[in-house]
Amino acid sequence: MSLSMPAPRWTLSALAAALPLLAHANADGGMEEEIVVTAARMASPLEVVTDPRLPRQPLPAHDGADYLKTVSGFSVIRKGGTDGDPLFRGMAGSRVAVLNEEAMLLGGCGNRMDPPTAYVFPQSYDRIRILKGPQSVLWAPGASSATVRFERDPFDPETDRSTLAAGLTVGSWGRRDAAIDGLLGGQLGYLRVQGTDSESDDYESGAGTTVHSAYNRWNVNLMAGWRPDEATLVELSVARSDGEAAYADRAMDGVLFDRESTSLRLRRSFTGPLLQALDVQLATGSVDHVMDNFSLRAFAPTAMMRNPSVSNPDRETKALRALADLALGEQVSARVGIDGHRDNHRVRGSMNALMMDFESRPRVGDARLAQTGLFGELTWQASEQQRWVLGARADRWQAEDLRATVGSMMMARPNPTAGAHDDEVLLSAFARLERTLASGAGYGAGETQVFLGLGHSERIADYWERFGTGRVGEGSASAFFTDPERTTQLDLGLRREGPRAALSVALFAAQHKDYILIDARPEDRALPAVVTRNVDAVSLGGEVDYTQRLGEAWQLTSTLAYSWGRNRTDGVALAQMPPLEGRVALSWRQGPVTLGGMVRLVADQDRVDLGAGNIVGQDFGRTDGFAIASLNGHWQLREGTAVSLGVDNLFDTAYAEHLSRSGADVTGFDPIAQLPEPGRTLWLKLDARL
Repeated sequence: MSLSMPAPRWTLSALAAALPLLAHANADGGMEEEIVVTAARMASPLEVVTDPRLPRQPLPAHDGADYLKTVSGFSVIRKGGTDGDPLFRGMAGSRVAVLNEEAMLLGGCGNRMDPPTAYVFPQSYDRIRILKGPQSVLWAPGASSATVRFERDPFDPETDRSTLAAGLTVGSWGRRDAAIDGLLGGQLGYLRVQGTDSESDDYESGAGTTVHSAYNRWNVNLMAGWRPDEATLVELSVARSDGEAAYADRAMDGVLFDRESTSLRLRRSFTGPLLQALDVQLATGSVDHVMDNFSLRAFAPTAMMRNPSVSNPDRETKALRALADLALGEQVSARVGIDGHRDNHRVRGSMNALMMDFESRPRVGDARLAQTGLFGELTWQASEQQRWVLGARADRWQAEDLRATVGSMMMARPNPTAGAHDDEVLLSAFARLERTLASGAGYGAGETQVFLGLGHSERIADYWERFGTGRVGEGSASAFFTDPERTTQLDLGLRREGPRAALSVALFAAQHKDYILIDARPEDRALPAVVTRNVDAVSLGGEVDYTQRLGEAWQLTSTLAYSWGRNRTDGVALAQMPPLEGRVALSWRQGPVTLGGMVRLVADQDRVDLGAGNIVGQDFGRTDGFAIASLNGHWQLREGTAVSLGVDNLFDTAYAEHLSRSGADVTGFDPIAQLPEPGRTLWLKLDARL
């Protein structure tokens, strides 16, 4: 039995037949003729901008984390075939802010079964922006590692046109993704309707092991825009998604991922000397999530779950955001605003689903969180070659512990912080210098931009660190009063664009005061099972991207990413740091045809702290390096229609990522010590637009 709601699905074979007649277009009507293999270079200092609708290798993404793992510096912890948890430079959870059209995304599961990116369907967005480090205060509080913004463009009657677009991906292990995007617009406004549907069977590793990993996810978006005059846009967005997913790393699967969201947004431009633009947004969202141990797997009693069991957390969020663009002079501009959100989390369940229907039980609140922030950024164009960017924000956070008991339903005990309130005012700020250097001539022609930034970010312990499954505090049965984490980071690097080559370098060094560590180390360390505690830590590293044209038809692309960290309090390596990783891709393009290959190289990782980590996972051993080769091809059939194909993991290598999870015992599947990655994977992608 499945609790997933019926999906508004279309016939894939009919969609495939209609593809040559359909379309997905950029505003200028062009289609990029390439396969993305190493994501995008920095488009500006510390910012990566990429189009998620382009075909890419590995297999085109079906959720947000699956796409982010192609970006240099990102890692993803696999749970099964979907809903992986992203990390940037080894930092996870709320250190990486994920925004859907400027509204914060949050999941419901206390054990991260549904991270924010689980509710992101990349092909329904026009753009992904990734800001590295604490180098902006405009978008989200406490995002010390990175801010990821999934964006959709409003219809511009001066440059855009009505379009109908579709895409279909098929691949190994029953993988099928379908997407459709229709946009109808004019001078008075527009209507955009989008739908995605993704599914896959259980995949096999390179060693031939079948992994409990099947899933089905669907998503529908509706956007309506009204332009009462040329300077004003009122936009209403409504979205709904659901699905189910099997997990190989835990005793339960996700059988309901029901998410609803609504956003009302006003954008207006002005011609006055001071106020240039105003953007105001009201957003609401809800997540209703169900997990159980019998719908997607054969039930088998365990010491912790002797009967068929169900857990049903849900979360409701309300958010407000207002941003004003100001002109303070010919060389000085500013952006100032306010934001805030209210977040209520509840849970219900049953330890014996045969005897008690969980849906008849009342939902019980366990946490209430609220944030209100004031922020501003100032940009001073000191000269044609030099620019200063400075920003600051203040956030008031309020948290309330609504739990009467802590621990599992079978081992509940009184909560020592029941009814407690935590009130914090946190500050964040940054300053960055950007300078453009003189261009060379001939082969060395091009523009070089260097930057140096210092940023400070403060964040509270999030829901998963305070209230997550099995969490206790240091010396307390509750982790509610965990101290805020404070990160100070230096960012520096360069970006160079020339006629035949491009280079971008982003380096960082960070000091983490009261870093929030999830500690599940062995009992011989005299610690309880899972402790949320504060330590002092440092981290450093960076990313290098390089592209070189080799003649008229060939192009070489490469990336390198490395992060290093140390837990200074305990005198050990900072847990959950990814190993050194590099990618090298070579492509050949002749007319409408592009062929290419990529090699991904990952080093050993022996800097671990067994049992320590974050809300996503903990270190459980040293890992060996590996090399993965893949091939791809792209053929522009005609204007607006293209086919892409690829082979990932060409040599069917058996391997697992260092940042991964251990396997759970699933009836009917072989035991897995560490979740393996998929073996050789074949895929084909069709895109068309009208």
